[in-house]
Amino acid sequence: MIAQAKAKFLRVSPTKMRQVINLIRGKNVLDSQVILTHVNMGSTMKIRKVLDSAISNAKQRGLSENQLYISKITADQAASWKRFRAVAFGRAASIIKKTTHLTIQLDLITK
Repeated sequence: MIAQAKAKFLRVSPTKMRQVINLIRGKNVLDSQVILTHVNMGSTMKIRKVLDSAISNAKQRGLSENQLYISKITADQAASWKRFRAVAFGRAASIIKKTTHLTIQLDLITK
């Protein structure tokens, strides 16, 4: 692992985020940035922001974007927000709003 970036308690369901991260897992950084710009899902902006942070962390060590690929990317479930909504006959129905911990690790491309 050369560089890493984390984002915690993102207000996106982990299953929705995993659909996007499965597209970029194992790809180099430049290809994954192109994929994220063309995928039309709400979680792509949040993934892109964390990916840019990991790239800037690698640049601090003197590496360029051409040398890097995504070695590990995970979307783990974080704490859920519990809310209630009024339903018929004066009852309440529970609403679970899920959050995500996103971790991106970058590594050098070996040929």
